[in-house]
Amino acid sequence: MFLFASIFGAVLTAVTLPLILELALVTFAGFLPVKSRRKNGSADVAFHLAVVIPAHNEQILITRCVRSIRESLAGNTRILVIAHNCTDATAENARAAGAEVLVYDDPKASGKGHALRHGFEHALTQQADGVLVVDADSTVSPNLIRLVQQTMAEGAQAVQCRYEMHSVTDKPNARLASLAFRGFNVIRPRGRSRLGLSAGILGNGFGLSRTTLQEIPYEAFSVVEDLEYHIHLVTKGKRVRFIDEATVSAELPESTEGENTQRARWEGGRLHVARTWSGKLLKRILGGHIRLIEPLLDLAGLPMAYAVFALLIAICLPVTWVRIYGLISIAVIALHVLSAAWAGPDFAGTLILLAKAPLYILWKLRLIPGVLRGSSAKAKWVRTDRNSSLAERNLT
Repeated sequence: MFLFASIFGAVLTAVTLPLILELALVTFAGFLPVKSRRKNGSADVAFHLAVVIPAHNEQILITRCVRSIRESLAGNTRILVIAHNCTDATAENARAAGAEVLVYDDPKASGKGHALRHGFEHALTQQADGVLVVDADSTVSPNLIRLVQQTMAEGAQAVQCRYEMHSVTDKPNARLASLAFRGFNVIRPRGRSRLGLSAGILGNGFGLSRTTLQEIPYEAFSVVEDLEYHIHLVTKGKRVRFIDEATVSAELPESTEGENTQRARWEGGRLHVARTWSGKLLKRILGGHIRLIEPLLDLAGLPMAYAVFALLIAICLPVTWVRIYGLISIAVIALHVLSAAWAGPDFAGTLILLAKAPLYILWKLRLIPGVLRGSSAKAKWVRTDRNSSLAERNLT
């Protein structure tokens, strides 16, 4: 019995260790001092930026998105909406809101990656110095365009703005999902940035310079094309700089079905990329590219809810070293979660909400079959259903 418990404990340690090392690294790094930004007094930065908005049947939210970007505009900026395989009024609504629209109809080129590549190619032919990606369901902070232009004009090869996913309901699962996204989208890139590592690309609010796109064309077409392209960047020695002071915001799906679909697609896509790239990254690390250790830890780490479930099992095993490892790991995760809660708007309310975390973990476990389906190489991008009431709330 003890031998079986030891072997089982070793397995649980092996599968959870990459996440624990990643969280310990980036969470503690987040407490390091940050260099103050050099403020630019002029809003008109001499950097031609194209804001590329990939949009597939987004007639509900595209107007709000374009208006938000227009309110953030500095000089030398254009807004380009890629109406990709649309069957609704996305293109018309985007034009009416003041954006340039590029209609891209190709049923064989489904998925966000194809829309982005098409938009990037068009922007480069129009002599853009760089591109910024904003999802059609998002809004941006008033300072975002200026800070992106300034950072890229100073020589950044790629940038990632702070990306917040907000819950528009009071459902505990949705609010806990928002907290988990803050840890993933804010605490992790912040820690990497303070260590001088590449912050990562989160799919929304990221920018690429002209020279980066010319050197590393956007050839990422999986359901997690952002993660895939970031691996291309770091293996070529590129670094993504994190802009913590500028925010792009989106809402989590209101419906349970939409939320389940979105999470299963993201986590299944990450699992597929992990299977494809983990061995390749490890080979490069063994060849001396030690800066790839953190991207490998990030890629190989379990989703946090699954890791907590595994660690709780480890703590219950009658093996001392496994229990000690489990308790230390839970403490690391707790510090990471508290850091994410502190970075949000309601620290006290979030602490109360964490009492319902066990139900969130059970909900995540129910998603495992969908995650496994989404990890298939044949998995296709599926648009997340959105509630039209969301647009009504934000356009009134």
